[in-house]
Amino acid sequence: MFGRRIAVAAGALLLASCTAEPLAQEMPKNADRIASAELGVAGTGFGDPLPGLGTAELTKFGVGETEFTTAEDPADGLGPVFNEASCVACHLGPGEAVGGTTGRLETRFGRTRADGSFDPMAEFGGSLIQDHGIGFVSVPAGTFTFVGETVPPEATMTARRRTQPLFGLGLVDATPESTFRSIALLQAIFAPQIAGTPSVVPDPSTGSNHALGKFGWKAQVPSLFVFSGDAYLNEMGITTPLFPNENCPQGKCELLQFNPAADTPNDDGTGVVRFNDFMTFLGPPPRGPRNLKTGIGNAVAAAIGCLDCHVQTLRTGPNAVAALDEVYYHPFSDFLLHDMGSLGDGITQNQATGKLMRTQPLWGLRTQAALLHDGRVTTIEAAIEAHDGQGARARARFGRLDPFSRDALVAFLKSL
Repeated sequence: MFGRRIAVAAGALLLASCTAEPLAQEMPKNADRIASAELGVAGTGFGDPLPGLGTAELTKFGVGETEFTTAEDPADGLGPVFNEASCVACHLGPGEAVGGTTGRLETRFGRTRADGSFDPMAEFGGSLIQDHGIGFVSVPAGTFTFVGETVPPEATMTARRRTQPLFGLGLVDATPESTFRSIALLQAIFAPQIAGTPSVVPDPSTGSNHALGKFGWKAQVPSLFVFSGDAYLNEMGITTPLFPNENCPQGKCELLQFNPAADTPNDDGTGVVRFNDFMTFLGPPPRGPRNLKTGIGNAVAAAIGCLDCHVQTLRTGPNAVAALDEVYYHPFSDFLLHDMGSLGDGITQNQATGKLMRTQPLWGLRTQAALLHDGRVTTIEAAIEAHDGQGARARARFGRLDPFSRDALVAFLKSL
C-alpha cells in the first residue's frame, strides 16, 4: 500500500506507518524524547511543556504562557477592531489546558471576480472579519464608537473556521521543509490521485517569497514566529515591527484617526517572541488509551488510505534544543494542501485556492467536540463521510468497511 511504499522510500524520515506502532526495542535511541505520552511515559499532559526541556527553556515557556493568557486593552493597542483580547480566549481546552481550542468560529468572506479569481474584498475589511470593536473613544480627532465588522452584502461567499489547537506545533516548526516536500514528491509518484501540494508563501520575518506554509487551515503561515505576529495583529489588532500596519475597520482607513493607540508599532516585538516561545515549547497532545482494537483500527486507517495524507510519523531536524533535536512525533498530517472538492471553504490565500485545504492533524482528535474546518459535524463518521475531492476515495473505502473494521477504525481515531 502507498503508506508502506512511502516509509520504505523515505527511509530514516519515517514519513508514514502502515502497521501498528513499532515495539519499544525498535524505536530510535532518542525515543525518550518522542512525545512522551505517545510512548506511555508519564509527564506530558495537555498544556504541559515538551519533555526534556532545560531550565532556560522552561523559563521561556512560563513567561510565554503568561503573555499568552494576559488580556490586552486599548491602552496596549487592542483593536480598534479585533476578535479576542487574549490568545487564551480562543486557545483553551480540554479543560483548563492552555494552548487548545475553545472551538470558536471565525468568519472570512469574499467574492468571485469576472475572470474567476478570488477577491478578498480588502476595501471592505476582508477577508477576515474582526467581530469586536473597542467601543466609544474620545481622542483629539473627536469621538467615535468602534463596533465589530460584518460581512458586506456585496460578498458572495462566507466561510467559518474553527480556531485550532497549538499542542506540539513546535515539533512541526522544527521539521525541515525538505521533509514535507519529500512527502509531496512521494505522493506524486506512488499515489498521484491524492498528491498534496506544498504551500509556498511569503515570510515577512526573512523577506523570502518562497517559504513553506505549514500552519493554518490553508497552510498560509510559514512559522510559529510569523503566526504569533499575524495573530497579534489580525486577532487582537496589535501592531508589531513584523506587522506594523493597523487593520482598517471594515476597510475604512479614515477611521484610524480615532484609534486611541495611534503610535505604531503598539508592541516592540517582545510579545511576538514570547508567544513564539510558548508555542515552540508546548508539548504534543497525549495519546489516549490503546488496545488490540485500536491497533487493528490503525491498520485499517492505513489500508483505506487515511494515512496517505494524515501521515502518522514525522521527524524534526537538528536543533540546538535537545527536546526538539531529531525526534520522532506523530501528528497524523502531511501539512500539505489537498483538493477537497465540496469540503473546501471557497477562500483563496496565497496558492491555496477555494478547494485546497491543509491536511488537518489528527493528534488530540478525541478532545474535539466539533469537527472539520467549520465545525459542521460532531462525529468522526460524519467527518469522514464529508470528505470529497482527493479525500473521496478514502471516504468510499470507509463506506465499504465491514462493521468490525469500521468500529475498529473509529476506536483508533478516538484514541488520538
